[in-house]
Amino acid sequence: MNSKGNISGLLSMCRKAGKLIMGMDMVKGSCHDGTAKGVYVATDLSSKSLKEVMYACNKCSAKLYSAGMDMQTISDSIGKRTGILAICDSGFNKKAASQCEEIEIDTGLFYND
Repeated sequence: MNSKGNISGLLSMCRKAGKLIMGMDMVKGSCHDGTAKGVYVATDLSSKSLKEVMYACNKCSAKLYSAGMDMQTISDSIGKRTGILAICDSGFNKKAASQCEEIEIDTGLFYND
């Protein structure tokens, strides 16, 4: 785990500020209503869940990032085991996005020509 990809302290501050959404259904909802400024996923998220969150982000034009941490590390940071997070504050998201790698959304996974 490199320091650039470790945003655990920032996620903890987001949660305390009430600007962190956790879990698939809640994150998809925040994408649809436009409150999600960025979506972050754990490195050990299942491929099925990653495909589902990619679809939601693509549909709602939300940026998707790798958090650079596995679910256990995220759990240790924020106190809840989850692999999918959304940051709902522009400032927090800008800082987190600068420390994380953006995931390119492959629309071929869910749209056939």
